[in-house]
Amino acid sequence: MKTLKLRPFIPSGQDYALAQRFFEDLGFTKLYSDNGLSIFRTGEQEFFLQNFHNQEFQNNYMIELVVENLDETWTHIQAVASDNKYPIKVKEPTLYPWGKREVHLIDPAGVCWHISEAK
Repeated sequence: MKTLKLRPFIPSGQDYALAQRFFEDLGFTKLYSDNGLSIFRTGEQEFFLQNFHNQEFQNNYMIELVVENLDETWTHIQAVASDNKYPIKVKEPTLYPWGKREVHLIDPAGVCWHISEAK
C-alpha cells in the first residue's frame, strides 16, 4: 500500500457555522463548503469538517496536528481564545511522558486536538 494523504472527518458539533469560523480564525483555509461538509487546509494537511453532532463521539475524538513552531502556534491560539467567541478550552504547551511537547485544544464540538511540534 502506497499512501498519499490521510484526511480525517471532524464533527462540527451543534453549530456548523461557528465551527467553520473557528477553524478559519485558527488559521485553516476553507477550500470548499456546503450544508453538510467543508474542506479545510493548512500547508499540505487537510481535513473534512462534517456537519455532524454526537456529543459522546465528539468528547472521545482526538486528533494530532504537528506544527513547525509550537510556541508561535500557542501565541495564535491564545489570541483566538482571548476574545471568547468560541466555547473552547486550551492547555498551555506541556512536555508529556511520551516525549512530546503539546498544546491541548478542545474545539467547539468537544474534539481534543493534540498540537505538537515537528522534531
